[in-house]
Amino acid sequence: MMEKTTPKKGKLLVFSAPSGSGKTTIVKYLLEQKELHLDFSISATSRQKRGDEVNGKDYYFLSSEDFQQKIEENAFVEYEEVYANNYYGTLKSELERIWASGKHVIFDIDVIGGLNIKKQYPEQTLAVFVSPPSVEELERRLRFRQTETEEKIQMRIAKAEREISVSGHFDVILKNYDLENAKNDAYRLVSDYLHMI
Repeated sequence: MMEKTTPKKGKLLVFSAPSGSGKTTIVKYLLEQKELHLDFSISATSRQKRGDEVNGKDYYFLSSEDFQQKIEENAFVEYEEVYANNYYGTLKSELERIWASGKHVIFDIDVIGGLNIKKQYPEQTLAVFVSPPSVEELERRLRFRQTETEEKIQMRIAKAEREISVSGHFDVILKNYDLENAKNDAYRLVSDYLHMI
């Protein structure tokens, strides 16, 4: 019987932050830097699509029932019920897909999910917490988006305060006070980490 060869495991780059901190912009910038050999881990979620989001590109959009079925099948590296019946998670098949292509995995992920990945793959993961200048600035950014109700904004602010309180569990806190500086700092962090033996 032939032994199945598994692809060499790449590294995992976790970017977590409260909503509105700029982590998505930073991750998109890093993905554009082809020399880093990164691919985006597409999360699964049970929430509704927003704006022009595309299934299989921005997220894998699942119903709550489908998401719970995948939990029962042990298909996730990590998952969390972020709000009532509003799940997010990382499918094991995503890591396998990216590693098989010879690339490293980059995550734009919830704080709890990011810490769970670090816990499961401690030797392979760089966990970065993207810190906003203040909770007040975060609220201003969320309002500027004009994509959510007042109730949702208040929920996100309360959640952000909890998330900031656990930022010390990450390997690095990346301050996003100025976006261009934050992108350059992120590039240096990732490049240095990927070149470590």
